[in-house]
Amino acid sequence: MMTRKIKTAIIGSGNIGTDLMIKILRHGRHLEMAVMVGIDPDSDGLKRAARLGVTTCATGAAGLAAMQEFSDIGLVFDATSAGAHVENDRVLRAVKPGIRMVDLTPAAIGPYCVPVVNLDEQLDALNLNMVTCGGQATIPVVAAVASVAPVHYAEIVASISSRSAGPGTRANIDEFTETTSRALEAVGGARQGKAIIVLNPAEPPLLMRDTVYTLSALADTARIESSIEEMVARVNAYVPGYRLKQRVQFETFDQSRPLNVPGVGLMSGLKTSVFLEVEGAAHYLPAYAGNLDIMTSAALAAAEKLAVRELGAYAALD
Repeated sequence: MMTRKIKTAIIGSGNIGTDLMIKILRHGRHLEMAVMVGIDPDSDGLKRAARLGVTTCATGAAGLAAMQEFSDIGLVFDATSAGAHVENDRVLRAVKPGIRMVDLTPAAIGPYCVPVVNLDEQLDALNLNMVTCGGQATIPVVAAVASVAPVHYAEIVASISSRSAGPGTRANIDEFTETTSRALEAVGGARQGKAIIVLNPAEPPLLMRDTVYTLSALADTARIESSIEEMVARVNAYVPGYRLKQRVQFETFDQSRPLNVPGVGLMSGLKTSVFLEVEGAAHYLPAYAGNLDIMTSAALAAAEKLAVRELGAYAALD
């Protein structure tokens, strides 16, 4: 029976990092929250970490690398920005080349990971990229369609509350569209992917909504709908607020009425439309910030499985 836990650090004391810290403290089965790292000593995240008994560091990744505690850290989450993550990865690996990192930014210097789709294939990766909030919400649906019929084109629209888009999110919008589009292809299985993000200024703030459109080869719609529903249930197991907003919709295009697919051209096939809603667990962030909650939940789910693998290796040596 495994009694050890993997000591973890979080770089980024903003909303995402703080929410992830609370998730680990409350629900971490194989992870131990060891160090919270930021660059602003007055940030709520660092102050909250100190109140909760977590060691803090206000000098960024370089400060973490210089800490005595770093020698015991087995996994680091990065909840900063795409640009910062590249430097953070370099700094930490200069001290500990084999450190495991789970990247919650769109930097994508490591392989894409969507837990229900391809985590088992990435367990040996030293840097695991969690794509984007839109990617975590929609790639499972595209993969579900692709498991039934070849997907020629996938387009997703992620609509999030403007109030849940902090400086990091806003700074990463270009990276969001590029990373999500590539991951729709590499992980979701689409021949071509396109991603759009909308910051909704509505008050009161609205929950995250994601729309997924796929154009695939003709296939049994009942099988596709069943595959999507099964995939949604699997994501819901670690993101309880993730759900279908309404039934899956289908539209057939034949040679007499072809659909013009960007980058593909005129073609016939089956258009599948899926409408999702993501409500946050409100551990630290408000419930409308499902876009942030799905990232921390996915990162925690991935890290727990990485920890089980590491702990199993330790047990074999005992």
